[in-house]
Amino acid sequence: MSKLPVLYSFRRCPYAIRARLAIASSGRPVELREIVLRDKAPEFLEASPTATVPCLKTGDGVIDESWDIMLWALEFADPDNWLQPERATMADMRELVLQCDGPFKSHLDRYKYDVRYEDADREEERARAGVFLCELDERLTRGPWLFGGSASLADYAILPFVRQFANADRAWFDAQNWHPLRSWLESFESSGAFQAVMPKWTKWVSGDTPVRFPA
Repeated sequence: MSKLPVLYSFRRCPYAIRARLAIASSGRPVELREIVLRDKAPEFLEASPTATVPCLKTGDGVIDESWDIMLWALEFADPDNWLQPERATMADMRELVLQCDGPFKSHLDRYKYDVRYEDADREEERARAGVFLCELDERLTRGPWLFGGSASLADYAILPFVRQFANADRAWFDAQNWHPLRSWLESFESSGAFQAVMPKWTKWVSGDTPVRFPA
């Protein structure tokens, strides 16, 4: 039986993607358990206070927020210096990520899943989400990454959500005058870092052979 920390994850969830990116970068191994959101494993529901992915179960307890899972991994090892950007502090990165996780994510959900919200206007929500994307695009005119010449924690915490936005209507996204932003996203999507955290895992059930991640 595996004695590694257990990461409950869902392949396409942007919160889970950001957690896996940090874990893969750090090299800190976990046992990955792929969850199907429409049929959540009882062990996962027992572990997660919010019943949301990602959820990390360690010997010290449960970490149920993706940002905290990223820090847990990178505080173990940060070989790519994600925690030390050229032009920012941790507080600067956290502030930008909070904008992503707060207003931007709210508009993104109401844009992508507008039929779930009675008062949502798809084009209006897209425009409101675009305000944050314009800010990112402006930042990226100064360099290839949000806070300098190398990737930081903020980049990898935000990129999965920009990808989700783009994929809601890729033709529309690609037609926008966001050249630095689109280059940033395209570079991420074609990177080894992204490909390494996106293989297709089968749904986990109790008794399965443990899946070590990173492999």
